Amino acid sequence: MPDAGDKITIGNVNHPDHSERVDRAKYMAMHDALMTILPTEPPGLTVAEAKEALLPHLSPDLFPGGDKAGWWLKAVHLDLESKKVIARAKGSPVRLHKL
Repeated sequence: MPDAGDKITIGNVNHPDHSERVDRAKYMAMHDALMTILPTEPPGLTVAEAKEALLPHLSPDLFPGGDKAGWWLKAVHLDLESKKVIARAKGSPVRLHKL
């Protein structure tokens, strides 16, 4: 497991010229959980459905009681969407699926 000071740079599909450095362990835990639960076919899962489905896959050490899971889900979602690993279906609410 990476040490607590280990960071990763992430992007944001909504702000392509902006990047952020975040905790690598939390990012990777959320990334792995999200990629486990997202379907490959559109329309995919709503963000609320995705959060509910991924919570059991998160480490209680990193996300005790699901704490901050919503923020990390959004950060990883926007990063993976900017990298064209996942996509959102047209329409509302936002629905995510793997590419």
